[in-house]
Amino acid sequence: MRLQGKTAIVTGAASGFGAEIARQYVAEGARVALADINEAGARAVAEPLGAAAIAVRCDVTQRADIDAAIAATQKAFGRVDIAVNNAGWTHRNQPLLDVGEDEFDKVYAINVKSIFHMVRAVVPAMRAQGGGVILNVGSTAGIRPRPGLTWYNSSKGAVNLMSKSLAVELAPDRIRVNVICPVMGATGLLESFMGMPDTPENRARFIATIPLGRLSEPRDIARAAVYLGSDDAEFITGVEFPVDGGRTV
Repeated sequence: MRLQGKTAIVTGAASGFGAEIARQYVAEGARVALADINEAGARAVAEPLGAAAIAVRCDVTQRADIDAAIAATQKAFGRVDIAVNNAGWTHRNQPLLDVGEDEFDKVYAINVKSIFHMVRAVVPAMRAQGGGVILNVGSTAGIRPRPGLTWYNSSKGAVNLMSKSLAVELAPDRIRVNVICPVMGATGLLESFMGMPDTPENRARFIATIPLGRLSEPRDIARAAVYLGSDDAEFITGVEFPVDGGRTV
């Protein structure tokens, strides 16, 4: 098992990509703290995983919640080897001037500032134990943006570039940082990304832009997260890792 003996915290773990990352991490031998503002949802995912998983309520926009989640992970499992910053949000696909300031702030607080909080909370612990892994979930939107999602695209561009800079600065501490860049996926945010109802016809319009002919699935992102979190990737840092079926080629 590729993650045997490792402990991870995964944000946004009550559903979608985060839930599947948690499941696959446990299947690969890791112990996992599932952190989500939806504590009941996180608990529902964690309970079938047994003693290898705990659920923690966490609003990733609040430093105190991040600190508490890290403390709970350390109390339960003794350390944090991998931090997966998966929690994310988007405004609805629409003209850029139609997105209000409150929605803009929410997108940046969840997508970008949450990573600021997590890095400040977890890096001291990783330094003390001699290293670790930070995985950020960015997006192909930060590489090849779609119209109608300008402010979301820019937030993911920040995540992508931030990850590269973190990788360089934290390399002497043996902390690897990479960013997974999914193409649009079959998650709860799909209709917001499309800006229209999730119908077969509307899906087909977006799928037509993906060479491998489908949306991303949680298992695709989770498999990338397993590899990048494992010692198989011990010499991989600062990489934008598109999981996109060829969308950004």
